[in-house]
Amino acid sequence: MQAMQLAATANTEASREFYEEKLGLRFVEDSPFALVFDVDGVMLRIQKVEKVVAPPYTSLGFIIDDMESTVATLLEKGVTFERYEFIQQDGKGIWTTPDGAKIAWCKDPDGSVVSFTQHPNG
Repeated sequence: MQAMQLAATANTEASREFYEEKLGLRFVEDSPFALVFDVDGVMLRIQKVEKVVAPPYTSLGFIIDDMESTVATLLEKGVTFERYEFIQQDGKGIWTTPDGAKIAWCKDPDGSVVSFTQHPNG
């Protein structure tokens, strides 16, 4: 069995641009039902729907090696990072957890929350 990630979009063009151009994921296919990307061997299917009801919590996450570099690159590409009142984030929107993990969040074009996590010592 192999894992697969799922998300949804009501705006195929904006979603493809976000995941391919801004996040740098490898585009595989634009089928009648989904945009398909490869994320280091894991399939990400962005399902085409008429309306997305984005949950208020993280719906998709990526593990990264260098938070500072990733956030800087995404900021240059126009990605806006989310701010949350209940945690202390730095000027770029990065939260450092008590165990040293670094996490930042943004929203995709349909309003779904996407997270980026750099684990300590990783």
